[in-house]
Amino acid sequence: MGQVWSAQDLLLGREVAVKLLRASVPGSTHADELRRRFERESRITARVGHPGLVTVHDAGTDADELYLVMQYVRGTDLADHLAENAPYPWPWAVAVAAQLCPVLAAVHDAGIVHRDLKPRNLMLRHDGTLVALDLGVAAVLGADTTRLTMTGSPVGSPAYMSPEQAMGDAVGPAGDLYSLGVVLYELLTGTVPFEGSSALGTLHRHLHEAPAPLRTTRPDLPPALEALVLWLLAKDPAQRPADANAVYLALAPLLPTPTTAVLTGTGPVSAALCDPTRPFRMPFAPWPDHAPQTPWASSPAAAAAAQPVRAPAPDTRSPDTEGDLLAATVDEARRLLGAGRISQALGLLGSALRTAEARHGVDSPVAAALRRQYGALQPHAGAHRAGATPHRP
Repeated sequence: MGQVWSAQDLLLGREVAVKLLRASVPGSTHADELRRRFERESRITARVGHPGLVTVHDAGTDADELYLVMQYVRGTDLADHLAENAPYPWPWAVAVAAQLCPVLAAVHDAGIVHRDLKPRNLMLRHDGTLVALDLGVAAVLGADTTRLTMTGSPVGSPAYMSPEQAMGDAVGPAGDLYSLGVVLYELLTGTVPFEGSSALGTLHRHLHEAPAPLRTTRPDLPPALEALVLWLLAKDPAQRPADANAVYLALAPLLPTPTTAVLTGTGPVSAALCDPTRPFRMPFAPWPDHAPQTPWASSPAAAAAAQPVRAPAPDTRSPDTEGDLLAATVDEARRLLGAGRISQALGLLGSALRTAEARHGVDSPVAAALRRQYGALQPHAGAHRAGATPHRP
C-alpha cells in the first residue's frame, strides 16, 4: 500500500514517521474519491486522541501520493515480540488484548473501524505499553480492502479478516473484535487459526471452518481464556461480544495485579523490556531512564563487557542465595546478548539493578557490579535500536 520513512521535523526538531500511500492503490479506480476519503478519515483519526493510538501530526497530498506525518514510536512490533518470546506467556497475551480493548472502544465510539488489526500493526514500547498503527489507512480504503486484484490477492490481511469482511459486506466494530480474536489465537498458539495456500483459500476457511481448540496445544491456558477467544471468533457478528468493553471485562480476572511477580519466559530475574504486563503490575510507575552512556573503545569498559562479571559476596544481612542469584542473572544476560537478544539482556540487568539499589543501597557492591555490566551493554543496545525499523510499510 505504501512506504514509511523516518524523518526530522525541522520546525520542532523531533523525529517523526512519514507514511506515503499511493493514490491509485490496487483495486481502486477513483483516485479523487480516495483523496477526499483520506482527508476526512485523517481528520477523524486525529480527533480520537487516545494514548494507545499513534498520534497523527499532519496529513496531505504530494503529487500522486498521500502522506501522513505521525509520531515516531520506539519499541518492537508484536510480530517480532512473539517471535523472540515463543512460546508467548499467556499472561502477556491477556495484557496485550486488555490494552487493545480501550483503544478499540475509543475508535469505535468515534465511528471508525480499524479493519486491519494484526501483530505488524501493533507495537510495544519499551515500558510495555501498546500502540496501534495504521488507523485510518484501512478505513480510507473501505470496501477496497477486500476487492481482489488481477492476481486474485485481496488488498489487506486475509489471515486476520472477519467472515463479513471476507465476503465484502459492511464491516462494523464486531469485525475488529474478530481480528482481535485472531491476534489472541496467534499469540497463544504461534499460528493463525486459518491459513490456506492462497488468499482465497484462507478466506474460505474463515467462512466455513471452526478453529482448532487452543488447549490441545497449550494445556496451560485457563479455560476462560480459551472460551473468550472462541467467542471472539464466532462466524456470526451477532454472536461475538457486544463491544470492546465486554471483552475487557472478560479479560480482567486474568490480568496480573500490582502484587504479583513479573511474568516472563526467560531468566531467573523477572524483568524484560516490552513486557506488556508491566502497565498492570506497576500502574503509573515511571519508566526508569537508562544509565549514562559509557564511552566505548579499547578501555576498561570494553574489557568488562568481554569478561564475565563476578558478583561480589552478598551482604551479610542477605540470604546466602543472593550471590548465586546475582551470578545467574549476569550469566543469563550474557546468554541473551550472545543470542542477539540485546533488549532483553538490558532489561534483565536493569531490573536486577533497581532491585539491588532498593534493597542494599545505590553504593552497595552488588549494585556497583550490576551497574558496571549494565553500562557495558549500553553501546550494544544503542546500536541495536539504531538499526531497528519501528514502523513497517
